[in-house]
Amino acid sequence: MSEVEESKYKMIFGWENDNGIGEMLIQQILNGEKTATCAPKEEYSEKELLETYEPVGEILTVYDKEGIPRCNVRLIEVFETTFGNPDLRLVRGEGDGDDVNKFQEDHRLAWKDINVELKDETVLIVELFELVGDL
Repeated sequence: MSEVEESKYKMIFGWENDNGIGEMLIQQILNGEKTATCAPKEEYSEKELLETYEPVGEILTVYDKEGIPRCNVRLIEVFETTFGNPDLRLVRGEGDGDDVNKFQEDHRLAWKDINVELKDETVLIVELFELVGDL
């Protein structure tokens, strides 16, 4: 892969005391295994929602929790789905194949650490992307 410059748009993976989850997710992106991410809609401000939809078709730089740029991805699509009946594009993009139960279990565990309770009716904002270059 050729090296590319940082974008004005960004995604951040990881948080303080994440037990390596952020780094694992970045490695999955770099390996081409992760092509989607999501978060509960209720966690977004109205401004953040607009900023999430704005760069569809654009290049985004992926940063780790330390603020170090790691790679660039192209944002393909942003859409909503529910946690109880997630769109399979999200499940596959998270590296879970068609295993909705694994997707749900993994996300319940990961988000429990940051005090986010996921219910079947929880609306998720999904970002689908493709790796375009490392940094």
